[in-house]
Amino acid sequence: MKRIVFTLGMVFILAFAGHAQKFAFIDSDYILKNIPAFNAAQDQLDQLSKQYQKELETMYAEIEKMYKDFQAESVLLSDDMKRKREDVIITKEKDYKELQKKYFGPNGELFKKRQALVKPIQDDIFAAVQDITNEGAYAVIFDKSGSSTLFSTNPKFDLSDQVLQKLGYK
Repeated sequence: MKRIVFTLGMVFILAFAGHAQKFAFIDSDYILKNIPAFNAAQDQLDQLSKQYQKELETMYAEIEKMYKDFQAESVLLSDDMKRKREDVIITKEKDYKELQKKYFGPNGELFKKRQALVKPIQDDIFAAVQDITNEGAYAVIFDKSGSSTLFSTNPKFDLSDQVLQKLGYK
């Protein structure tokens, strides 16, 4: 789908290329790597992710131990005791899945923290690019990192350093 939209966009752009439109590109990965606040945010997110992962691994190991103990002792347990132990294990597994979703789910804590730390930086970059687009009278500014494909680029049309300067870096 993205490729179709990109292709249609390129066709549209080329159709109006006869009007001497100005085009440029940026490299958002390069820009982000040169912003210390982004690197600090990324480190913080990595630490939080490791913390959550360690907590989940500990919980999973506990569930595995409970299951192995149950298997070893099931011969000695009555049917009622077996059901109770199975219920405890199933409840623990549900808790594990809920915690995993709470931390790493689509609206999980890691996602929310990422939004709080990284989104303002991305918004600043977008605003800087918008300013440069308006000031330089560019028709389009492409991002060469990510999913769009630019086969060949001339470095003189790379505005990444200009975006960083607009943001107060370098």
